[in-house]
Amino acid sequence: MTPPEAKAELRRELRARLQPLTAAERAAQTEQICRRLPQQEFWKTAKTVLLFAPLPDEVNIWPLLELALAEGKTVTLPRYDPVNKNYTPAQVTDLTQDLVTAAFGIREPAPSRPEVPLAQIALALIPGVGFDQRGRRLGRGRGFYDRLLAGFTGLKCGLAFAEQIALEIPTEEHDIRMDVVFT
Repeated sequence: MTPPEAKAELRRELRARLQPLTAAERAAQTEQICRRLPQQEFWKTAKTVLLFAPLPDEVNIWPLLELALAEGKTVTLPRYDPVNKNYTPAQVTDLTQDLVTAAFGIREPAPSRPEVPLAQIALALIPGVGFDQRGRRLGRGRGFYDRLLAGFTGLKCGLAFAEQIALEIPTEEHDIRMDVVFT
């Protein structure tokens, strides 16, 4: 089986593991992540962070977005560039005013919001379909985060439900590893 085929099969398996999770179980895991993560030194020291607008099947990190803004951090979210077919970090200061629903139905910074160079970002919280204990990440299959994080020197933290942890994630040369996986 080729790495792309193995990844596609693992995506199906991990999505099937998430299906039985009730809304209450998802909320409980999300609450634990959102309570414990800000206690970590890497969160406390990061002045500029790259977060994400969660999709319905991802850890709901909206409380962390609100906390980061309240703590005075520079908050960025990925914004899709349809010309280059990639994402770039853009700053948000108001979660009700600065976001639009854009490509793939994902909330992202409005076109008027300024881009922030990756070199200024200390911490990136990254979603995924799955992770393993060695920091390997399985995304949705289009490589957007791998391209976004290419050359990123800050700390990469994958966020997932416990059911999304796999024994081993197949990788290819372009796949970006996480420094930390938080469940």
